[in-house]
Amino acid sequence: MNRQEIIDKIAADAVITKKAAGIALNSFIEAVTLSLEKGDKVSLVGFGTFKVNPRAAREGINPQTKEKIHIPARKVPVFKAGKKLKEAVK
Repeated sequence: MNRQEIIDKIAADAVITKKAAGIALNSFIEAVTLSLEKGDKVSLVGFGTFKVNPRAAREGINPQTKEKIHIPARKVPVFKAGKKLKEAVK
């Protein structure tokens, strides 16, 4: 399912225009992004949790040259599925 299909689904389910559904989806994405930028987590009960995890620095290998390279530490966004979502996917 892509972005436009999600907008179409929201518009049909909420009986609103596609433009309003697009605005709502953009607002949701922006809210999650801003929360993660601040280091907060976003929990949607039954669906899942978005949060930021630190990733330690490590050594890697360039597959073309086989040369060792240093990969710096960084923060990565992660999503952990909730119980209802896990059960729905079984």
